[in-house]
Amino acid sequence: MNKSILILRWGLAITFLWIGFMIWQNPEAWGGYIKPWAADLIPVPIEQVMKATAVLDIVIGLMFLVGPLVWIGGILGALHLAVVLVTSGITDITVRDIGLLAATLSIAVNYWPQDRK
Repeated sequence: MNKSILILRWGLAITFLWIGFMIWQNPEAWGGYIKPWAADLIPVPIEQVMKATAVLDIVIGLMFLVGPLVWIGGILGALHLAVVLVTSGITDITVRDIGLLAATLSIAVNYWPQDRK
C-alpha cells in the first residue's frame, strides 16, 4: 500500500466527517452557499437538503475508512463535489473544492477493484 495514498484517504475521511458534522449542526447557514437558481429547483426546505447533505458527507467519510468501500466513497465524493461546484458557483472556495474533487477521483482510481476493469 502506497503510504501517500493512505494519507490522502485518511485526510479525506476526516474532511468529509468534519464537514458533515458541521453542516448537521447549522444546516441553515450552509444552505446559504446554494445559488438561488439551484435553491429554486429544490422541492423541499433547504434545511432538509443540507441535513441530507450532512449525512451523505458522513457516509462518504466512513467509506474512506472501510477498505472494501473506499472506491465507492471516492466515486460518491467526486459526484457530490461536482454537484457542489455547480450549485455553489465560482467563489473564493471553489479552488478548494476542485482540489478535493481531484483527490476523491484519485482515491476512486487507486482503489477501483481489479475485477471491475
